[in-house]
Amino acid sequence: MNTLPLPLDGITVVAVEQAVAAPFATRQLADLGARVIKVERPDGGDFARGYDTAARGLASHFVWCNRGKESLAVDLKDPRGLAVVRELVAGADVFVQNLAQGAAARLGLDAASLCAAHPRLVAVDISGYGADGPYAHRRAYDMLVQCEAGLVSVTGTADRPVKAGIPAADIAAAMYAFSGVLAALLRRANTGRGGPVEVSMLDALAEWMGHPLHQGTHGSAPPARTGLAHSVIAPYDAYPTADGEQVLLSVQNDREWRRLAEQVLGRPELADDPDFATNAARTANRERTDEAVGRGLAGLTGREALAGLEAAGIACARLNTVADVAAHPQLAARDRWREVGTPVGPLRALLPPITLPGSEEARMGAVPALGEHTDALLRALGMTDEQTSVLRRDGVIV
Repeated sequence: MNTLPLPLDGITVVAVEQAVAAPFATRQLADLGARVIKVERPDGGDFARGYDTAARGLASHFVWCNRGKESLAVDLKDPRGLAVVRELVAGADVFVQNLAQGAAARLGLDAASLCAAHPRLVAVDISGYGADGPYAHRRAYDMLVQCEAGLVSVTGTADRPVKAGIPAADIAAAMYAFSGVLAALLRRANTGRGGPVEVSMLDALAEWMGHPLHQGTHGSAPPARTGLAHSVIAPYDAYPTADGEQVLLSVQNDREWRRLAEQVLGRPELADDPDFATNAARTANRERTDEAVGRGLAGLTGREALAGLEAAGIACARLNTVADVAAHPQLAARDRWREVGTPVGPLRALLPPITLPGSEEARMGAVPALGEHTDALLRALGMTDEQTSVLRRDGVIV
């Protein structure tokens, strides 16, 4: 059987991008076969390169979001540099930008302007709060948008709200931008026209607020912060075991509660006790419910507790550390790890979650050094070595 090519093989993307939202979106495109040209500032590049040095001297955010791209380091404030990018866009299928609000429009690189000039182009504007409205020009970093979207209000404990431990607003915007590009490319295949795509971090994360938003806007109080517990289901929490592990379990219905009480806790009388027999009763008596479950698991090791819960058909999990995830047996068994090239040598990285059986494996290309592909890209545009030397002398490129 012939192997199918990656679905975005032959698609060229030009991205004027920084931080996480746009780079994570275009990385998805690169993994699926697109050629992604990343436009960076000559004076340090994407500022995410300087977030930390945790990945063997490289920034962990940058390594995560920028594999498989070509780096063009060019000054867009210089007309010569802007002309280079405009020429690249003229031959591209997709353009993505997440500059500060209004900056792309001043350069003529906003989606509306580019799509008017290039009808087949799919052009994406990613912003914090959208192109208009009272928040349009506010700075929009991930934590700020998590707060504005209400995520922090439902995350944490009763005493203290906390932000998500990953950049949830950036990721939400990135994935809607990614799917927006795919939808626009499909439309172009049918109509011959690409068109603008707009995604804001606030819109994306507000959509992810899902049931708390509906719960809070249709006459009920929004869910309380309950840590690892669930606001309307009990038991649904983490419980310590005899060897210091934390085991999470979730009882979704009263049949499961009966099995838990009889087969794991060794207290069959709880199955019919009116204080525990229904989820409404268990939620109303949450402290007593948690105390009963905690007492039952406290005498077991983590391994014993998980084995007993699984045998009883109760959903359960370990409270893993990041190191545990890196060594997770399920990821190893499914061969999800690969090595990606970087300026400091190969680094482990997970295959992207989209698997296409019968297709080529995801194209997990190298993480580029700043300006690594500048000369090759300019030569491909017909620029001579003498011309590039002048631009380098003038600080327009590196």
